[in-house]
Amino acid sequence: MKIAVLIARILLGLVFFAFGLNFYIHFMPAQLPPGDAGTLMGVMFKHGWFAFYSVLFVVGGLLVLIGRFVPVGLVLLGPILVNILLFHMTLNPSGIWPGLVLTVLEIFLIYAYREHFKALFTPGWIR
Repeated sequence: MKIAVLIARILLGLVFFAFGLNFYIHFMPAQLPPGDAGTLMGVMFKHGWFAFYSVLFVVGGLLVLIGRFVPVGLVLLGPILVNILLFHMTLNPSGIWPGLVLTVLEIFLIYAYREHFKALFTPGWIR
């Protein structure tokens, strides 16, 4: 189990860290998809949404990658993965596979670190 968690952490953290840095360093060419998906992404680039998302990508990916504060990194990356899946389900279904793979890795890591998330699912005011 420890090896699987390590592999999942490295894969998830590396993907988000690399794509977050790519916004600032541009080592991978970016290409907008056609249609409404490209239009939405163009608006998000133009108005700075991806600058904010990229900071979350880098911070969340780095926390998961280095193994310090992994639950915090997973909490940062969770809503981003929901947005990625919704974007691809509604606007660009052909590109959904990487998002699905990353979501499976995220869910696996949440399960592996479930002890850290226990308080979120404990009912009542007194813990």
